[in-house]
Amino acid sequence: MTMKMKFILAGLAACIGITAQAQNTQTEEPKGKAIVQMFGNFHTGFGAENDDRGFDLERSYLGYEYRLDNGLSVKGVMDIGKSSDVSDYQRIAYIKNALVSWKTGNLTLNGGLISTTQFNFQEKFWGYRYIMKSFQDQYKFGNSADLGISATYRFANWISADAIICNGEGYKKVQKSDGLNYGLGLTMTPLKGFQVRLYGGVNEAPEDGKEDIVNMAAFMGYKCEKFSIGAEYNYMQNASNNKDANMNGYSLYATMNLSEETALYARFDDLYSKDDWNKAKDEQSAILGAQFNLGKYVKVAPNVRMSMPKADGAKESYSAFVNCYFGL
Repeated sequence: MTMKMKFILAGLAACIGITAQAQNTQTEEPKGKAIVQMFGNFHTGFGAENDDRGFDLERSYLGYEYRLDNGLSVKGVMDIGKSSDVSDYQRIAYIKNALVSWKTGNLTLNGGLISTTQFNFQEKFWGYRYIMKSFQDQYKFGNSADLGISATYRFANWISADAIICNGEGYKKVQKSDGLNYGLGLTMTPLKGFQVRLYGGVNEAPEDGKEDIVNMAAFMGYKCEKFSIGAEYNYMQNASNNKDANMNGYSLYATMNLSEETALYARFDDLYSKDDWNKAKDEQSAILGAQFNLGKYVKVAPNVRMSMPKADGAKESYSAFVNCYFGL
């Protein structure tokens, strides 16, 4: 083989190698992604609530998620929002998530400061967390994140089970009392688009003389390209570890997709307590609105809301919101 021919073959091999490397670079999925989410709104009340109006930055999430090899991933998220312990004009930063996940086959394990499984499924189905929290989160039936471990196993395409053990005090508090929170869940998709979720949990009492908190929830929903509709029933026994401080409630919600950029949504909640022990906070509420996607990262959602308190002498209140979302 002549020297010239060797140079030509070497050049071709180099070109093929560079091209293959470029193709691999193009097809390889990114291993890390930033997490940036901001929830804001403008709101105004009507009638007696007319003085309650203004702009509000409700919450911001800042974090990063990175996929390692062998099914491992790590995630850290800061939550910057309101706190009931300080003035409403201040914002407090918390660590919302700091966890390691491992997925192998049909098994997924999470450990650290993780998202809880109590109402995470319902929140995702509802789909408008930046507008209003899901029922259990809204009425303090449990915490959205906590320090602990969880496992999910998919037995088949239509059924999976999950279990969680965590402190039971949420992500805004360190563990200061004895006792753990145990939860079991079952998720089923018996028909395409039709989903069923069952959950039960026990949060151990932190001290003698207090009662364990028991949570149970059932959800059914159907989702397709044009619309979704869901219904959930929730029960909490011994709220705040107080005997017979039981609460019940249900939430109904639906979405109609008019186009890729526009959707209509509605929701109705009903919260009630055993023997009216929580009557001062028991209520029915409703929300009706639309969502507009302004590009890939921004959503705007005007809506009207009605609150119907069950306390004696309490009047219905009405308000209008324009909620905004920015997220990567």
